[in-house]
Amino acid sequence: MRMMEAIAPGTDDQVYFLGDLIDRGPQSAQVLDFVRQYGYTSLMGNHEQMLLEAFPNGRASAAALQAWLFSGGQTTVASYDRPGYLLDQLDWIRTFPLYLDLGDIWLVHAGMHPNLSIADHTTQELCWIREVFHSNPKPYFPDKLIITGHTITFTLPGVAPGMIARGAGWLDIDTGAYHPKSGWLTALDFSQQRVYQVQVADNNVRSLPLDEVAVTIDPTKVKNRRQQLMQL
Repeated sequence: MRMMEAIAPGTDDQVYFLGDLIDRGPQSAQVLDFVRQYGYTSLMGNHEQMLLEAFPNGRASAAALQAWLFSGGQTTVASYDRPGYLLDQLDWIRTFPLYLDLGDIWLVHAGMHPNLSIADHTTQELCWIREVFHSNPKPYFPDKLIITGHTITFTLPGVAPGMIARGAGWLDIDTGAYHPKSGWLTALDFSQQRVYQVQVADNNVRSLPLDEVAVTIDPTKVKNRRQQLMQL
């Protein structure tokens, strides 16, 4: 809410969320209600996908349910004060698009596979992909900038907490608001090329030109960086 106050979108502004509205804080229910109430568009994130897989046809699937609860779903369930209300939202969550083509901008939760056509992409690539996308030295689109979330930027090589990662034809703006190493929530005003950030620890707000916050990564170092983090 502090972020929305900072960016103060007008009636003509288009506001998009990049997915993972749930599982990453104690008020997932309130986040979903807010996005739905104001009619904002959210992409499908891997956490929304896990939720839907946990309740195919509205009934729980034991294995998928356990996987979702282990990945943050327990905090989402705890945020609801009325049993069954989350299940009432499943049909709406199923309408979340996997990607959005906004002309010179392409919004997607995780990224694009460099060896697949758009039509051949599945939810797995669009909601889960990491290294194959980030290590690609060539842009997927010749005329579109891909903007993603999903991968916390400081897990990429040479990117400090709170900074945005920039690669070949893409920007990753997930600065890991829930993670104690960062705590920065990030929004991008693409028209003005400006970044807004709120620090969840103290609600401090900062606004900076995109070029001052974006760090260009070396794609050849992506795989090694991920392997090092997994070992830690």
